[in-house]
Amino acid sequence: MDIKDFEVGRIGECRIQNPIRHADFVDDHRRVIYPAEIGVIKQYLDKFDKLPSFEAAGIRSKIFHDPAWSKAAIITAGGLCPGLNHVIKFLTRTLRADYKIPVVYGIRYGYRGLIPDYHHEPMILTEDNVDDLHEAGGSILGSSRGRQDEEAMVDTLVRMNINLVFCIGGDGTLRCAHDIAQVIKKRKLAISIVGIPKTIDNDISFIDKSFGFETAVYSTGSFISAAHNEAKGAYNGIGLIKVMGRDSGFIAAYATLANSHINYCLIPEAPLILDGAGLDAFLPNLENRLNQKHHAVIIVAEGTGQDLFKNQERKKDASGNILHNDIGLLLKEKIIEYFKNKDIEINLKYFDPSYAIRSVPARGTDAVFCAMLAQNAVHAAMAGRTDIVVGHWHEHFTHVPITLATRQRRKIDLKSQLWNSVKSATWLYKKG
Repeated sequence: MDIKDFEVGRIGECRIQNPIRHADFVDDHRRVIYPAEIGVIKQYLDKFDKLPSFEAAGIRSKIFHDPAWSKAAIITAGGLCPGLNHVIKFLTRTLRADYKIPVVYGIRYGYRGLIPDYHHEPMILTEDNVDDLHEAGGSILGSSRGRQDEEAMVDTLVRMNINLVFCIGGDGTLRCAHDIAQVIKKRKLAISIVGIPKTIDNDISFIDKSFGFETAVYSTGSFISAAHNEAKGAYNGIGLIKVMGRDSGFIAAYATLANSHINYCLIPEAPLILDGAGLDAFLPNLENRLNQKHHAVIIVAEGTGQDLFKNQERKKDASGNILHNDIGLLLKEKIIEYFKNKDIEINLKYFDPSYAIRSVPARGTDAVFCAMLAQNAVHAAMAGRTDIVVGHWHEHFTHVPITLATRQRRKIDLKSQLWNSVKSATWLYKKG
């Protein structure tokens, strides 16, 4: 990783006075340091003589785009996530009320809405028609997966005179936003492309949290409690819950610590060993738990244990993501088979709340986070920033180059305090 990886794209010099008055403007030279530990800081200083840092997000005193001549477009792509409508609402309000942008388009069904062949008419977003939007889950604009022709999408932006584009999505959506920004750069157009990180799995790199994640963790609570009640309501009862987490187990890990009913937390980052003599052998450990407590609650992230699906074809979705086999159903089958072979009675109930969790509106501080992400995205675009995603690092909002944010997925470090806390709170890896 190089210092230059943190440099953000700019269309040109900001010469227009920001129409927002009495604001605490952020200086362009304000930075947020990337490394937090002294040892890591020393390593960077020894190598580069300066520290890698993010440009701080926030409202600038001078902007690039003339609000009176600007048009904006908002796109949601990929899977649903709590808070999408909240972000759309605050993007619209900041654009219309603060900067007086005359037209804000809501592009329907993701990037397809920028391709004429799909015939998706854009929605005009106003302060009035987004007023109650935060109360609803999902996305008022709809969504889709899959890549579209970048040249054709830029043609649409030019034809509609759109110079501010906000792309709300995960790594696939952001990679597409980067490709659009590259076409714009090649054509030497003055169009800002700004991403808002949307991933319920909380797996975008160089961003310490993404919107919707906190609500997702909170929303697992009722299902965990139900699984716990079912497990305790029968002899040798087992409650098995599958949650989202394609490659990163943050939802499962945080839900485990948020709800102490969980006895086993299984995540993609840690290998799943079903049988054997070691402390990490899941099924013998579960047997020991039932012998002592006669009930157990298990949470498993969807991407866990994919190596157990031998000789099965691995398909991809329209965005190029590998479609995982259903670990929840496999685990259910293996648990039943294991205890049947040992002639031990169990009563297993299986819960898959994935789509129920991702379709709810953002709540509490998560809703606040949605609003602040949206506001900072607008400030960045108006200041001529492009090919960036609005991030959050060390309690500061930041500008992160899309190429940096999508370099690799963020995952749980198995030596981290988070995972050590999960292991301390659960049964796996412990002697009977």
